[in-house]
Amino acid sequence: MKIKKVIVHPWEAKLKTPFTIATGSHASLDNLLLTIELENGVKGYGEACVATHITGETVAGTRKTLLKIAKHLQGRRITEYLELFLELEEITAQNRCALAAAEMALLDAFTRLLKEPLWKIFGERCRKIQSDMTVVIGSVEDAAAAARQIKKDGFKSIKLKVGKNPSLDFERVKAVCKEFPKVKLILDANQGFNVKTALKFLSDLKKVKITPILIEQPVPKKDLKGLLEVSRKSKVMVCADESASSVEDIQKLIAKGFRGVVNIKFVKFGIHRAWEAVQLCKKHKIKLMIGVMMESQIATTAAAHFAVGVGGIDFIDLDSAYFMKDKVTRGYTIGKDGVYDLSSVKAGIGVTPK
Repeated sequence: MKIKKVIVHPWEAKLKTPFTIATGSHASLDNLLLTIELENGVKGYGEACVATHITGETVAGTRKTLLKIAKHLQGRRITEYLELFLELEEITAQNRCALAAAEMALLDAFTRLLKEPLWKIFGERCRKIQSDMTVVIGSVEDAAAAARQIKKDGFKSIKLKVGKNPSLDFERVKAVCKEFPKVKLILDANQGFNVKTALKFLSDLKKVKITPILIEQPVPKKDLKGLLEVSRKSKVMVCADESASSVEDIQKLIAKGFRGVVNIKFVKFGIHRAWEAVQLCKKHKIKLMIGVMMESQIATTAAAHFAVGVGGIDFIDLDSAYFMKDKVTRGYTIGKDGVYDLSSVKAGIGVTPK
């Protein structure tokens, strides 16, 4: 079955509130959507999440790359998807979110053609998984209100964004834990601390009997030594996100003795390299998180299929669809409590544009 048509669309939506982290803020979804149509009319969809403040990629540059991809895929057989993955790596060397979109669309179209759910590409068993819920940077009152609602909705874990103002962050953490005493708390600094401020922050929390289960990317991405130092001196598990943006990055971390957590995101690796990264981490007993940027239900559900299929993912952070004010998709929707139960998906990702 050949690919008949490939189209690149703007993929935009308003957010309920600005998504603010230590390194930036945005009030809308400004991504691109790649649609692949086969000869028999079956379509597959892939989302390219452009996070300029983190990856340096731009919408204009990504669109240009996706148009190259569209030309390359025209007339190719969908069953050649593994070969196409390798070919597309060369086209997208500096534009990983475009690679992720192309691989996502190819796999969606292929599994829709087979009338099989996407997770079956990655594994043999459909597991339920539950995402955490993110609390963005804001006021103490905002954090407390968010924690109350998250607890009410049935979540077990909160990812609290920190790293911009340590004294304010300290009060925000206390407010969250007061509202949700049994919460599994993840702190995500998005490179906002250095070794000294990260260790002091964790020490101050320990004094008030608060110990997060994980702190994500506490230091700048190139400070691998600092990442290990925070882990060793604080005794809190550390997650590498920006510091682990490729399989090669993970290999460097392993060589330096890192044994924490790695955040796997399609936007960093593409999909087949994400699978390779997971196998590498499992081999070296490094724990795994599956995450997304600001992405719609298409990309978050694709990531959930991946997590369900490969199994052994310790931390699930696939909550960005909750931040959408505009409903831009139809089909599968994550549960109110953050649970992904993909047993109802009959073919592909199970989500399409509205």
